[in-house]
Amino acid sequence: MKKILISAVSALVLGSGAALANSNVQDHAFSFEGIFGKFDQAQLRRGFQVYSEVCSTCHGMKFVPIRTLADDGGPQLDPTFVREYAAGLDPVIDKDSGEERDRKETDMFPVRVGDGMGPDLSVMAKARAGFSGPAGSGMNQFFKGMGGPEYIYRYVTGFEEENPECAPEGIDGYYYNKVFQVGGVPDTCKDAAGIKTTHGSWAQMPPALFDDLVTYEDGTAATVDQMGQDVAAFLMWAAEPKLVARKQMGLVAVVMLGLLSVMLYLTNKRLWAPYKGHKA
Repeated sequence: MKKILISAVSALVLGSGAALANSNVQDHAFSFEGIFGKFDQAQLRRGFQVYSEVCSTCHGMKFVPIRTLADDGGPQLDPTFVREYAAGLDPVIDKDSGEERDRKETDMFPVRVGDGMGPDLSVMAKARAGFSGPAGSGMNQFFKGMGGPEYIYRYVTGFEEENPECAPEGIDGYYYNKVFQVGGVPDTCKDAAGIKTTHGSWAQMPPALFDDLVTYEDGTAATVDQMGQDVAAFLMWAAEPKLVARKQMGLVAVVMLGLLSVMLYLTNKRLWAPYKGHKA
């Protein structure tokens, strides 16, 4: 039984590492990682700007209430701005009257469906599917802090201007991404066993980010790399808006349990001290 358990754990860890190596995802030090990590408000605001001006055209966030943009720990945008932003989004059908009305801050972000639309991004930073990430079984996320945000960041910045040399000419409507692992691969980029010889694969989604695509209100240079980091952090917040609060609560719980353990140990020693070492 012990050997079986060791083998299972080893396979889990090794499988996670292999999946990560195949996806070419490298670690990135986001501010919210670690026990004491927290979201960078300025980065969340920039990430929201990238999402609203670029990503929201094809990707919805149907599980995220718009009002959370003004919550503590998030972008903390002005409530008046949030109400105006909500009213400018797609209208909704009122459940009571059945009539169309303006979207309110208490509603969710719009849904994007139809031809050419991408997956919903509400929980993409935590998903095990979608963009085929985060890779592995969770061991890399637990031990290295590598998961969905890293994948999103590397994916949106992973498009190559030129196709690999093995690719034939005339691949229209597909875009090579060195991180994307579940896309199409032409036969000319496979070996005799049918295994791809390229690091990545071809996606139908075109590159979405270009330098200076947005103008950040705080004056930060809007490079592709910077926008990729910002939108990845924002999507992590969208998937885990209470991440920092949960970590703080967990830290308090660990400290309290540690103190309780010490008190119980000392109490036990004092209660049994008169009897230890004495023979009946």
